[in-house]
Amino acid sequence: MNQHHSDALALRYGEGGQPDPIQINDTIDLLLHHRSVRDYRPDPLPEGALEAMVAAAQSASTSSNLQAWSVVAVEEPDKKGRLARLAGDQRHIHACPVFLVWLADLARLERAALLRNTPSEGLDYFELFLLGAIDAALAAQNAVVAAESLGLGTVYIGGMRNRPQDVASELGLPARVFPVFGMCVGWPDEAKPTEIKPRLGQGAVLHREHYQASAQDAEIERYTQVMRAFYAAQGMRGNFDWAQRSALRVAGPQALDGRDVLRQIVEQLGFPLR
Repeated sequence: MNQHHSDALALRYGEGGQPDPIQINDTIDLLLHHRSVRDYRPDPLPEGALEAMVAAAQSASTSSNLQAWSVVAVEEPDKKGRLARLAGDQRHIHACPVFLVWLADLARLERAALLRNTPSEGLDYFELFLLGAIDAALAAQNAVVAAESLGLGTVYIGGMRNRPQDVASELGLPARVFPVFGMCVGWPDEAKPTEIKPRLGQGAVLHREHYQASAQDAEIERYTQVMRAFYAAQGMRGNFDWAQRSALRVAGPQALDGRDVLRQIVEQLGFPLR
């Protein structure tokens, strides 16, 4: 393992969390260097970059080759601004040159069935909605890796689910198409660099042969200390107890930013979820 690889691994896990041994190559190193980018230069994407990202997205695994996803690329500033406001007015949506909205798309499958004069009742079931959301997530992550390989930066925007009906109206989405999340894409602003954020150690997420709940306690405490040190190094103040912050995030419907009624909205957008 060279020093560049070693540094990325240390930053990803923090003190005491690095797996050993671990196989590293240039592809894994690129993944280890992932970071969310929220500050962008105004420069447009290079010609063909968006198409390369979509080609990478289409190369992701997809259940039964149904390809139950689509993506809307938004570059027009006023439209980006309206989408930003629907997601809590996040400044990076305004700033990025391209904003992507990733969709669970069952409308295309419904149309394929119509073209072949066959029933499509299976689209009414929760499994197909979940399939579309998974397909969109797999595709989007491939697009992120492609973007980062070109020197671009990205950040996911879950706020597209705050007001999905309004997002659907803004983008002209038909029934059976749901905005799963957004993604900012652009050139990172070098004047405002971002750091690799540590993750939980593998002791919390890698289970061998069976799930081991109690083994996670020590790792959660270690990680809490790592994150306190990370935020302090970033000059951020406040209570950065990861376990406490995470618990507050799932404490009740009031913490869900309006998404506590998401099931009803999904149904209204054409997914019966039987």
